[in-house]
Amino acid sequence: MAKGENGKKQKNFYQKVLTSFKAEEYTEDEIAQKKSEWKQYEERADKKHYANDFPNYFFAGFWIRLFSFVIDLLCIHAITTVVLDTTFSWLEMTRSTEFFSVYSLLSLFIYLAYFTLLTKLNRGQTVGKMIFGIRVICLTEKSLSWKTVFIRETFARFILQFNPLLYLGYLPTVFTHKKQHLADYFADTSVVTINLIQAFNQKANA
Repeated sequence: MAKGENGKKQKNFYQKVLTSFKAEEYTEDEIAQKKSEWKQYEERADKKHYANDFPNYFFAGFWIRLFSFVIDLLCIHAITTVVLDTTFSWLEMTRSTEFFSVYSLLSLFIYLAYFTLLTKLNRGQTVGKMIFGIRVICLTEKSLSWKTVFIRETFARFILQFNPLLYLGYLPTVFTHKKQHLADYFADTSVVTINLIQAFNQKANA
């Protein structure tokens, strides 16, 4: 008896809610359909799946990544000097520093190509990252895809060239658990310390 009364009250409740949006009463099938459709809104969003879910202390911090970046800038400067400066001098062309000059655009191309190609083809490592033993990884992919690398290394770095103030986007690396800066959030990436992973694996296998 109590069960029947509860069912009747529940039905009346659904009718009260649904008829506030519709003049006539809903049928049993319509009520069931609405319950099914609206079920998704009362459920909590699933936790994001991480293909590479490392402990927080595995992720490389701000300073080591900064030093790695400085090494990469020195490498890029060397490449630019050898390739562009030599070529422009040989062709007796003017090396203009204006952003849309031929020299500046080619320099930008070398800069972006360096980070993009090395990160993808060298499994997440530029020269600077190799020296300091760190590696870019994707949190949602087992290995870095071209799409992920383009977002992080091409698109994000290209945007930074227009406004140096956007370099403030690197500051979250200091505070976030997975040491992610702004580009990392867009690409679902971060940087891990290889030595810590190796030490962990050796201890686990001991």
